[in-house]
Amino acid sequence: MSRLKLLGNNIKKYRELRGLSQNQLAEMVDLSREYIADVERGHKRISLKKLFEIVDVLEIRCSNLVDFN
Repeated sequence: MSRLKLLGNNIKKYRELRGLSQNQLAEMVDLSREYIADVERGHKRISLKKLFEIVDVLEIRCSNLVDFN
């Protein structure tokens, strides 16, 4: 599985653990729901700035998202 897909899976996992919809997360980080969905599927890349915003919203460490074990 590609690293982009693994990253997307981790974003989805932690988003769901926080009880957020894709739409809610998208609004909180100023992205579209479609873009969040594409990131979670590994179809789109995300900037570090937006990744840091997602980490802040999800209240996790960056390492949680890039731990591919």
